[in-house]
Amino acid sequence: MTSRFLLSVVLFLAFCGTVSAQSQKGTFALTNARIQTVTKGVIERGVLVIRDGKIAAIGPDVSAPTDATVIDCNGLTLYPGMIDAGTQLGLVEVGSLPETRDNTELGQIAPQMRALTAINPNSVGIPVTRVSGVTTVLTVPNGGLFPGTAALINLNGYTPEQMSVAGWQAVAMNFPSTGRRGWWDDRPEEEVEKEAKKARQRLDDVWKKAVLYSKIDSARHANPDPKRLPEYLPEMEALLPAVTRRAPLLIEVNAARDIDSAIVWAKQNNVLAVFTGVDEGWRVADKLAAANIPCIVGPVLSIPNRPSDRYDRAYGNAGLLQAAGVKIALRTNEEANVRNLPFNAGYAAAYGLGREEALRAVTIVPAEIFGVSNQLGSLEIGKQATLFAADGDPFEPATNIRYVFIDGYRIPMTSRHTELHQEFLRRQPGLKE
Repeated sequence: MTSRFLLSVVLFLAFCGTVSAQSQKGTFALTNARIQTVTKGVIERGVLVIRDGKIAAIGPDVSAPTDATVIDCNGLTLYPGMIDAGTQLGLVEVGSLPETRDNTELGQIAPQMRALTAINPNSVGIPVTRVSGVTTVLTVPNGGLFPGTAALINLNGYTPEQMSVAGWQAVAMNFPSTGRRGWWDDRPEEEVEKEAKKARQRLDDVWKKAVLYSKIDSARHANPDPKRLPEYLPEMEALLPAVTRRAPLLIEVNAARDIDSAIVWAKQNNVLAVFTGVDEGWRVADKLAAANIPCIVGPVLSIPNRPSDRYDRAYGNAGLLQAAGVKIALRTNEEANVRNLPFNAGYAAAYGLGREEALRAVTIVPAEIFGVSNQLGSLEIGKQATLFAADGDPFEPATNIRYVFIDGYRIPMTSRHTELHQEFLRRQPGLKE
């Protein structure tokens, strides 16, 4: 009995020792900081005040409020929190365990499956990501023609609803591919073409059905009659925002000829399209620019689609698109390594995009694409206090992120990685029996 009691005490103390620090909300004054606003230039030495979750004041002549917690940021630069415009963060814990994967549903048509309801706020990947300066992500289901509805979330909160950014959600679609799935795809050419044609026909059929459902829904609201309710189809209901242009349609498309087809399809169907992936966007950059379709590009840290392409085509894709006049944001398309977004941006910057445009591609541009630039993406009075302080360029591996704030909350700079690091820094030789 005594040994059991002692074991219980040891386990309790061990548990208490591993409880993570909590985020804190209050009034903060970040002083003596270099402030990279993104949209209004750089303040070389200024003060940023956080109150009630918002940026209350910013500038070189701002005084710290008497009730504020003052944080001296001498030698540090403040940046808006980085936004990863395409991930599966919070939907997957262990890739090899199906029980921990909630990013894919059965069936080809499942737009009603919402990522926001499946996100795990306690995912170990979230603290790892946010201490790297990535504070906001779009988390997207995958698989099938319409795999589900993506959600834009801040990486702080106890529930998915607390994490949601203005309730922003959008249906994801995988545009039918006309090519082979990869080097391992040894199907005869006739079979490849047949399956591509079949997939395109399925897309057109689903969209026509969604348009019809939208017309019926509009007629019902114009002349409500409780005795004559149309059949409720959850997948068609989920497509309504995209059909009516109340929200964009996130179209995953990568090969050049498929991008061509997707541009035509989006125009024919009057879709408010955002293209994602666009691996070969550089081949048709002029067409994307002419169509005025914003693109979420990435991952940048990748290899070319074709063996005949230059080794750096994936690195230079974003820069070539931006130079052609395409509005671009960056993504990692990762489940766990979303923390690598700064390095994706760094490679894009080095291979043609440039540092300033790369910074915009992970801050204000995705905020504009998602329609939340009044809240996120730059350091301006009235916006969410979602930002970080770094001792160098955030795209450089040697840079350390010192402070992170999300929606006004000061975030603890701890994660599974930092705890493991500290464990081995303080390791003791084991006792011999």
